[in-house]
Amino acid sequence: MGQTSLDDDDLFGEAASEMRSDVEASLDAARAALPDADDIWDVEADNTLGVLNALKTALDVGDAEDHLRDAKKWYTMGERADAFEDADDLAEAIEEVDDLIADIEDARDQVGDLTATIPHTGTLEEFEDGDDGADAEADADTEEAEA
Repeated sequence: MGQTSLDDDDLFGEAASEMRSDVEASLDAARAALPDADDIWDVEADNTLGVLNALKTALDVGDAEDHLRDAKKWYTMGERADAFEDADDLAEAIEEVDDLIADIEDARDQVGDLTATIPHTGTLEEFEDGDDGADAEADADTEEAEA
């Protein structure tokens, strides 16, 4: 029975080490899936709407959420099994990536909202054309009144 217990402890230790590795690998994959800073800051387009659309695309977190979910899953299993001797660093890393993903998604939503509020070029041009006609009529009325 002593040998079985020793083998079980060794197996549990191996499993705990593998769980930690799985959490770390999933966190690394989540970080790698996040957008590059250059892709966010160096957006090119011909107009404002194009810039906003490019920025929204650049703010896509891709598969980072799925990788973070895997990290949380393995971390939770390890915590419940009391497999980690010191998991504070894992908890902090998970929270850091989770917060970063949330910030990027918030920024993406805000860019989407801003994109939706930009008036279409045609609408502005129609408005400008309408104002020019109204201004010309007002000028003509003023000239007639002065004469």
